[in-house]
Amino acid sequence: MRRPLFSLIVALFVLFAPVSAFAVNPDEVLADPALEARARTLSAELRCMVCQNQSIDDSNAELAKDLRLLVRERIRNGDSDEAVLNYIVSRYGEFVLLKPRFSVRTVLLWGAPVLLILAGGVSLLVFARKRAGRPTGSKLTPEEQAKLSELLEKEPSARGGRD
Repeated sequence: MRRPLFSLIVALFVLFAPVSAFAVNPDEVLADPALEARARTLSAELRCMVCQNQSIDDSNAELAKDLRLLVRERIRNGDSDEAVLNYIVSRYGEFVLLKPRFSVRTVLLWGAPVLLILAGGVSLLVFARKRAGRPTGSKLTPEEQAKLSELLEKEPSARGGRD
């Protein structure tokens, strides 16, 4: 039973793993390899607005194709990488970037993990200090206290000669 299931999973992986490699159509590729490399780098940084968890370089959506063509057109026109990104962000907003820029609007986004880790550490420290001051167990009953006192008062020789 395990072998056929494993074979099916491997076959599906092999079939669908290269799907993202076919997202960029041959008619979109720039003739100059250096410009194409720049276009691929920029495309990997831009989010597909349809898929939202893929870059436009990996997506087969029509909007992703339009954005890839736009990136290549701007590069062909001589725009720098930053100018291309700024142009696309001006049209689609910061959400189009897979890695948002650090700005006043994204401070909480970038700072939240650090703040949560610090808050968790402080909480653990406070909890540990409170817990360290508490006595463990319960108090002895008067009978148990009397028996303990009796045992402690006996001489070591009375306890079996062990010392």
